[in-house]
Amino acid sequence: MQFSIQREALLKPLQQVVGVVERRQTLPVLANLLVKVANGQLSLTGTDLEVEMIATTAADKLADGEITIPARKFFDIVRALPDGANIELKLNGDRVAMTAGRSRFTLTTLPASEFPTIDSIELVEKVSLPEEALRDLMERTAFAMANQDVRYYLNGMLLDLQEHSLRCVATDGHRLAMKETSLATSVQARRQIIIPRKGVNELIGLLEPGEGEVELEFGRNHLRVRRGGVTFTSKLIDGRFPDYEAVIPLGADKTAILDREVLRGALQRAAILSNEKYRGVKLELSPGKLRIVAHNPEQEEAVEEVEADTHVSDLAVGFNVGYLLDALSALRGEQARLSLRDAQSSCLVQEHDGEQARHVIMPLRL
Repeated sequence: MQFSIQREALLKPLQQVVGVVERRQTLPVLANLLVKVANGQLSLTGTDLEVEMIATTAADKLADGEITIPARKFFDIVRALPDGANIELKLNGDRVAMTAGRSRFTLTTLPASEFPTIDSIELVEKVSLPEEALRDLMERTAFAMANQDVRYYLNGMLLDLQEHSLRCVATDGHRLAMKETSLATSVQARRQIIIPRKGVNELIGLLEPGEGEVELEFGRNHLRVRRGGVTFTSKLIDGRFPDYEAVIPLGADKTAILDREVLRGALQRAAILSNEKYRGVKLELSPGKLRIVAHNPEQEEAVEEVEADTHVSDLAVGFNVGYLLDALSALRGEQARLSLRDAQSSCLVQEHDGEQARHVIMPLRL
């Protein structure tokens, strides 16, 4: 096996796949990348048995073959080479010889036969949508995923595929984020899958803004995403996601419309004097304004008043200020709408003129 390639042409696909490789592995071969030359193309594969990323690119002086080489060392060498360097890589016995100008490197290898790959998935549905739309969906909901929760099905993101739309939903049990987009073509049946946290983060890193399309293949146990020369595959979490639609407060008719950045600034200042453990702030609504109050065990207090388009009077509810700030950061419009039902209800945070993104925050007892 051998190939020749410009540094810049190799660096991008390497960056895409190396993030999947964990530094600490139970199997030595999982610290390696599978490097394969076949059908006139060079392909690089990284996996941790949960997520797999394959990137293909054109190269010169190709000789078919495959081998695995240390992922991090290979990436660090390519990244450290000067711009415009021409890299030649050739397999000699159980070593890989790599040359670039006057630089010479020899890397150890492990047989490609030891490398675990996901060859095919049991396909149940396939949809296409703009790459930027999928990136936006995931970026604006991923922050609400749980992290190492014993309820393992919360440590990921729900993809809810409906007849004419795709929703991304994440929750950690204290707050929920949901965003949806319409699909150009309808699907046969509703399908729900849960992508693990690492798969979500790798996919967000892979997707780019622009006019490209991505193809989503829903399998029984896997999700596969194809974009350009990259194929991403993730195992799914086998569990039942909570009934998230039941969490969205109904009859939340007490609303306040505020300038999003002004509200963020007020919350950030009040947060400085909030209880470090519970991070609680009290929102007090009265006609024309929102009052934000924070206390801490040192008997310190912060009070902020923000103009609000509201007619609600005498309603006070406590919330985790970090959750409120995360929700506001995920909005895009200039104005935010807060909707409440009563002093014990969750808060629904939305863009004033948009219904597709919803953020629900459970109340705190202050």
